[in-house]
Amino acid sequence: MRSIPKPVIVAILATLAATVAVALAVAPAGAKPAPHPYTLIDPGTLGGAQGYINLPGIPITRKGALLGTADTDVPDAFFPNFNQFIIGFPDPTTAHAFSYRNGHMTDLGALPGNNSSAVFQVNGNGVGAGLSSTGNIDPITGWPEMHAVIFKNGQAKDLGALPSGGYETLALAINDRGQVAGFGATTTPDPFPQFDWGTETHSFIWQDGVMRDIGTLGGPDAIANNMNERGQISGQSLTSYTANDTTGIPDFHPFVWEKGRMRDLGTLGGTIAFANWMSNSGQVTGFSTLEGDETGHAFVWNGKRMVDLGDLGGTFSFANYVNDEGHAVGLADLPDGSTRAFIWKGGKMRELPPPEGAPCSNAFAINNRDDVVGVADDCLGNVLAAVLWHKDVPYDLSTLIGPTQLTLDEPEFINDHGEIVGRGFLPTGEQHLIMFVPDPHGGPAALDGLQPKGIAASTRPQPSVFGPDHRCDGLPAIVERYRCSRR
Repeated sequence: MRSIPKPVIVAILATLAATVAVALAVAPAGAKPAPHPYTLIDPGTLGGAQGYINLPGIPITRKGALLGTADTDVPDAFFPNFNQFIIGFPDPTTAHAFSYRNGHMTDLGALPGNNSSAVFQVNGNGVGAGLSSTGNIDPITGWPEMHAVIFKNGQAKDLGALPSGGYETLALAINDRGQVAGFGATTTPDPFPQFDWGTETHSFIWQDGVMRDIGTLGGPDAIANNMNERGQISGQSLTSYTANDTTGIPDFHPFVWEKGRMRDLGTLGGTIAFANWMSNSGQVTGFSTLEGDETGHAFVWNGKRMVDLGDLGGTFSFANYVNDEGHAVGLADLPDGSTRAFIWKGGKMRELPPPEGAPCSNAFAINNRDDVVGVADDCLGNVLAAVLWHKDVPYDLSTLIGPTQLTLDEPEFINDHGEIVGRGFLPTGEQHLIMFVPDPHGGPAALDGLQPKGIAASTRPQPSVFGPDHRCDGLPAIVERYRCSRR
């Protein structure tokens, strides 16, 4: 699922710089098409072992720069005590936010001291939003404290704590207006804590040096996960302090905050729903339980009401992403209990089958051209192939690139240029953030005349490896089955 709040925070030297520069160069007129539709870019790290993708976020800027977090070679003074919101894995070195473009990796830095950082989005003015450890210890959790930051002019600027106090904040989104959205911990004990903070979680909007708490839907917690160019913020909130018999927690509803007002989007009849993504046109997609909280369906909120996307003949569906046209993608059950990726458009849900040789699939993101990325799996959570669906036809991404030592894992994002961001694993087990760049003579257009292949013969099931998913804390089993099995 496209992941909502609580960013499990992740990302990815430049030994390939010359090669990358050549690979990205526009071929001269009359040149022969490249042998592969896509070029795989591994930017490496900042001197350490691993690189990570930060979710939820937009990991490619409008200028084509790749965003992530990568280990440095600087020992982490707090290791092995680490803040799992900054990186999902306790590496012994600090990790910094970075931007990578045209063979050059830029360290975006962190707050002064022996600190780690992460970036989730950069706006059209080149200003990034993310987080950094501060060098202090949170007296409530015992973790290294983290604060929301913006990255500007080569420096990280501390946005501070929530107006009501607390020790933890993180910024997930920034738009061209300079508005920043995120969430953080208060100091008020929470009877239904969403994270390991143990205190209430509130969301904020920051602009012109002022952080504002945007409130809740009546309960202790509100968790923002996205903001669009209109300044609309989406997320989910508890609506009261009274637990339900079916779930053990209060009603949990998605919201859209705009111009000082938080709107409750409701549910599809159950007591739990949450938003996974919001488009620039203001449409929201996610998941809601149905009456009785025994199962649930994907939804799209179209600005007026929540639309049930239905299923593929089974009992369950789950939406991860929606594009600016209102087309949503995700996962749904078939009657036999297997799962398929789907695309919902024109009021209908359509199956996106896995490549030949794989039994199940799941779609994670869609661009405005309706190209979709996701995975083929063995129906047990083990990834068999990273997949691109072009015109609903599945392609194993490993068959669209040249030879690589990396084992491809989940592709998480695709932009309108067809650039894809995901992760791969080296033979030694370290993960790197990777990008698939369409060749000027290749990319999606070249797929129209290409016969799709099944999954690569060398593919073996790869258990997905992620950091802790705090979005699943306290949620019932029906939600955990799909929400927590992916990240």
